Amino acid sequence: MTDLLTAIDHHTTRLVADARTCEDLDAPSLCEGWTRDHVLNHVARNAEALCRLVAAAVDGTGETMYATPERRNAEIDEGVGRAPAEVVADIAETAVALAPELGRLTAEHRDIVLERTPGGPTFKGGMLPFMRLREVVYHHVDLDTGFDFDDLEGDLQVLFIENELKRQQGAPTPPSMTIRSDEGDVWSIGEGDSDVTGSRAGILRWLARQDQSGVRGETIPELTAGL
Repeated sequence: MTDLLTAIDHHTTRLVADARTCEDLDAPSLCEGWTRDHVLNHVARNAEALCRLVAAAVDGTGETMYATPERRNAEIDEGVGRAPAEVVADIAETAVALAPELGRLTAEHRDIVLERTPGGPTFKGGMLPFMRLREVVYHHVDLDTGFDFDDLEGDLQVLFIENELKRQQGAPTPPSMTIRSDEGDVWSIGEGDSDVTGSRAGILRWLARQDQSGVRGETIPELTAGL
């Protein structure tokens, strides 16, 4: 079983190292409408938001991840334009603060329901470490500085693929498909009508970012984005 806290530390270190050598934070990222600067600021603010959720789960503070969607976006925008060294330090410092907070979560917090915003989408306390790992890894890819899903450990590729498939299964119109990885994995949704093949990295890139360049099939199903 993947040790999520160890994986978070490892991939945060990789992200910070790449951010430190990134010369052009004003360049577009793979997140539509965001520069690399926006992505890095989001990763830092996400760490603070998850600290609030740990407090809600463990201490019963009642805090939400964000006050409002608008405030979330404003906090990201407020950090854009700082010196690169300041942005990198922000990511590193907020990650250091988050690590012991995630370590406070135990099995008794697994099913505690938490809110993204007051009255908004909910998720359970047991998901917080996975949520952080996904943010760090996916947004490292989004920086478009060379790190990609190919650079991810095989067990994490599988973990993320299975999470993405679960999200697609919950879509209003889930795709019906069978996915076969070049590494030998097989996953199915619905009746498995469409056959899709590719490397684990290519499959994950398709599921997570709707990039079909790494998958093969006579008919590639349309995915629901933003789940």
